Amino acid sequence: MTSDRRGDDVRVGLPIWVFVPAAMGALFVVTPLIAILLKIDWPNFVPLVTSEASRTALLLSLKTAAMSTFLCVVFGVPMALVLARTDFRGLSVLRALVLLPLVLPPVVGGIALLYTFGRLGLLGEHLEAWGISIAFSTTAVVLAQTFVSLPFLVVSLEGALRSSGRDFEVVAATLGARPTTVLRRVTIPLVLPGLVSGAVLAFARALGEFGATLTFAGSLQGVTRTLPLEIYLQRETDADAAVALSLLLIVVAAIIVVAARGSRVAGAL
Repeated sequence: MTSDRRGDDVRVGLPIWVFVPAAMGALFVVTPLIAILLKIDWPNFVPLVTSEASRTALLLSLKTAAMSTFLCVVFGVPMALVLARTDFRGLSVLRALVLLPLVLPPVVGGIALLYTFGRLGLLGEHLEAWGISIAFSTTAVVLAQTFVSLPFLVVSLEGALRSSGRDFEVVAATLGARPTTVLRRVTIPLVLPGLVSGAVLAFARALGEFGATLTFAGSLQGVTRTLPLEIYLQRETDADAAVALSLLLIVVAAIIVVAARGSRVAGAL
């Protein structure tokens, strides 16, 4: 056990042996990334990631991920508020259902969406009667991404709500503020870093979604073929393009993770 004594303050360190599995875990994550870097065809990297198919897939991914993140905020904020600020019978069951997509295989989520919004699905059959077709469309991509991303925002925001406490809300209510005013002027500003962090994580999850999108939306170029689907297809025909696009997705994801971490640090200051 290492320790650091500074004046009257004693900082308890970690056992030396902890650093061994920690280093092994870090190598397990970093080594595949290094392998990708070594496999890149650097002289042709820019042409590979700027081809028409690649640009179309990237732009579609960014557009649908932004739309799904918006839906996550619209639905996720009220859901997190209900989970963190209410107490009723069945709340634990509701929380488990909300968080189920976190552990559910994406392909199962895609099948569930297909049997809900598909042409013969639970709701899709009635929508088809009105001339509204969702499956295998860009809308299907957005719904699939929202389905798998929503729990990330709910978990992040619920944790922020619970850690912030209710003291300021109680004071505002005591002074006569209505519930909507308390929510708008007190609660949301207090947990804004958690909300931003959750939204960024939801965007990142949506950007990398594959299984539910392929099952529910298919792979139509310019319509439903997002960047992960493009990478999967290129792997069969052009391995160099697949590796280059993989690196591009890794870079975008890394930027998003750093942004999420920065929002947490800014909120803690």
